[in-house]
Parts: sequence; C-alpha cells; structure tokens
Amino acid sequence: MMAMAQSFLERRFQLASNGTTVGTEALAGLTTFLTLSYIIFVQPAVLSSAGMDFGAVMAATCLASAFATLLMGLYANYPIALAPAMGHNFYFAFTVCGAAAAGGMGFRWETALGGVFVSGVIFLALSRFGFRERLLNAIPDSLKHAIAVGIGLLIAFVGLQWAGIVVARPGILVGLGRLGSPPVLLALFGLVLTSVLLSRGIRGGILWGILATAAAGLPLGLVQYSGLVSGPPSLAPTLFKLDLMGLLSGAGFLVIFIFFFLALFDTIGTLVGVSEQAGFLKDGRLPRAEKALMSDAAGMSAGALLGTSTITSYVESAAGVAVGGRTGLASVVTAGLFLLALFFAPFARMVGEGYITPEGAHLYPVIAPALILIGSFMARGIQRIPWTDPTEAIPAFLTILVMPLTVSITDGIAFGLISYSMLKLVTGRAHDAHWLIHLFAGLLVLRYVVE
Repeated sequence: MMAMAQSFLERRFQLASNGTTVGTEALAGLTTFLTLSYIIFVQPAVLSSAGMDFGAVMAATCLASAFATLLMGLYANYPIALAPAMGHNFYFAFTVCGAAAAGGMGFRWETALGGVFVSGVIFLALSRFGFRERLLNAIPDSLKHAIAVGIGLLIAFVGLQWAGIVVARPGILVGLGRLGSPPVLLALFGLVLTSVLLSRGIRGGILWGILATAAAGLPLGLVQYSGLVSGPPSLAPTLFKLDLMGLLSGAGFLVIFIFFFLALFDTIGTLVGVSEQAGFLKDGRLPRAEKALMSDAAGMSAGALLGTSTITSYVESAAGVAVGGRTGLASVVTAGLFLLALFFAPFARMVGEGYITPEGAHLYPVIAPALILIGSFMARGIQRIPWTDPTEAIPAFLTILVMPLTVSITDGIAFGLISYSMLKLVTGRAHDAHWLIHLFAGLLVLRYVVE
C-alpha cells in the first residue's frame, strides 16, 4: 500500500524529475506552514477591528488559504503557499472600512469584501491574457519598492500602537506610552525574543515568538486561557456577506482598483522571487505561470466569499524551498495543516483578542511584535530606490511618508503616482513613464478635486 501511494505521488508530482522525495516535500510543507502560520492569529485581530466576527474570520482564513494553496499544488505543481496578505488586510480594515474622521473611506466591511471579490474575478479573467504582467511592467520599479516600504511602515506603526509603545498625544501626532505598564512590557518582551529568534535563523521565529509571548502573558493576566481545541468556528457571520451594490461609486471603483493594484505587486513579485530561488525560471520566464496566477486569483475570490481579505502567494514559501521543496506536494501538506488549524480556534482567540487596559485602551501585546517585525521585512526595498534621481526619489519618498502618516495606502500610492507623472512631464521625460501612469495620475488628481 505504501509503495502504491509513493508511486502515485511520484507520477502526480514528478518528484524524481524535480530532484525531491516525499519526505523532503513533507518537511518543506511543514516548514512553510510554521513560517507563515502567524497569519491565523493576526488576520482575525486585524479584521475584527473593522467589525467582523473574530472566529468567522479565523475559519475563513484557514479555509481560503487551504483551498488556494491546494489549488497551487495540484493545478500548478508549485511549492508556494497562499494566505491573506499583510498590508492588504490593513488597507481593508483601516482605509476602506476606517471612519472618515480618521482618514478612512467609511465603507462597511461587507462592501470591502465585495471589492476583494470583484478584484479577484478581474484577475481571474485577465490572467489568461497576460494583462497582469503588462500592467505590472508599467509601474516604475522605484514606486513598486516604495509602496512595499510604505505599507511596511504603516504595519509597524499600527504594531507600535497595538503594543502601547506609541500613543496619541494632545497637540502632536504621537508620543511614547507608559513603557513600564504590564501590557507594554509583555509586548517589548515579545519584540526582543522574536528578534533574537529571527536573528539566529530559527524557522518559524515569528510563530514561536507569538507562542512564547502568549505563554508569558498567562500568569500576568494579560492573556486569558480559553482552551486549545474545539470544533471549527462558524462561518455564518461572514459567509457570502459581501455587498457589491455599495461599490457603485467613484470611491467604490477606487477600492477595487487598489485591491487589484496591491495584489498585482504581491503575486508577481512573490512568484518571481520564490521561483528564482528554487530554480524554476527558464530563460527568465516561469513555466505554468498562467496556472499559478489563476490559483492566486481563484483564492482571492474564494476568500472574499468566505469572509477574509485578499489571498495571495506568500514569500514565506521560500522557507520551504530552502529545505528542498520543489513540487506541489509541499503545498498539499501546507494546505492540510491549514485545515487542521481550524480545530484550534480557542487558542487563536486567546492569542489574538488582546487586552483592555484599566483606561479602556484595547492593546494586542501578543500580536503587536509580529506586526513591527513584519514591517521591518517590508522596508528592505528602500535600498533599491534610485535616490540620486529626484524624479524617482521624490515620488518614492512621498509614497513612503504619506502612507503611515495618513494611515492610508490609497493616499500614499496616489501621491506617488501623481508626483511621478508630474516630475517626468516637467523635466521633458514624459516617455520615461508608461502612458498608464499618466492616465492613473490624472484620474487620481480628479478624485481629489471632486471630493
């Protein structure tokens, strides 16, 4: 029986021709899961701030991630896992669903899910015609890097707030919180410990840091034990709750465009980066790229139907590739572990629900360190911006600066595109920018004028 199973897996995933074995692929799938499983705790914490049910988001995250990752493994035969994208979830919760008084767009979360779904359907349709690659190529590299850095700073800024390290101050934007208070000390412990684990190259360092911080918070009363295992939480509060009619406005179309825009960067960038590491690229092109892109797009739409924000390829898949993962069998293993995680809902709630201080502030000392460090990872691209060319550097700088200060990914991208187009035009270098950049810049200017 065992020999028959191995023979089937060999034929299905072409293990020998890819220089791998069942054991190696299983280890790769486990490694990838441990590296990215922090999203199971972080995603419900982020989206519940927009009014969504914590348990339903956790279930939707596990199911949508398992579906998309399984599709990537069986259809495209790549060891690349998919899950809700960091950055996209913050755009969803704080920009699209954020209150207008706080710089948000004021949409209901149901409408935001509709925007994710429509973006996914558009991706699915365009993946067959290579349009995604052409649009990605139209965006200048300096702005691609700047957008990633800006999102990273925004995520880190929210992490500092959720830790209580940074708080609002009258008359100024922010200041230091009470560093000696128990929740802040717990967050600082988690930040230091997780940084050490990552610095020492421990696989799954973010996950182990979250688990250790939660354990340290139990005797302090900052984390309330509520069990470890139970039946999966109900999907009913979010399942098929998306609202499409609320998108029928200029702001609604902008939401769809930004979701599309962000997913474009993450998907192509991750596929190219992980594939280059694994040696999948042939003459600079990715075989079965259409299947990989369609897996990503299908996961995005399915996630919206279930009740979670944009599902996309995860760069943490590189950890699985590093231990030898070369086929979709690794993704099948990762997908199975996502399904298993459904039965640990009480533990996810214990870790992600946070702590309410005596003053009424809602802090997340267990999750916050992960956000701060994820932000630092996303800031790496700043070195790839050509700072000696003002027409590239100034738009990149504005993109990076505006995102965290306005708590708006949309406004950061808008300032970057508008300034890029303008500077290229006034310096006689209009042809340096793709015509789509000038078109998008004009539309964004119009948006600000008519607001």
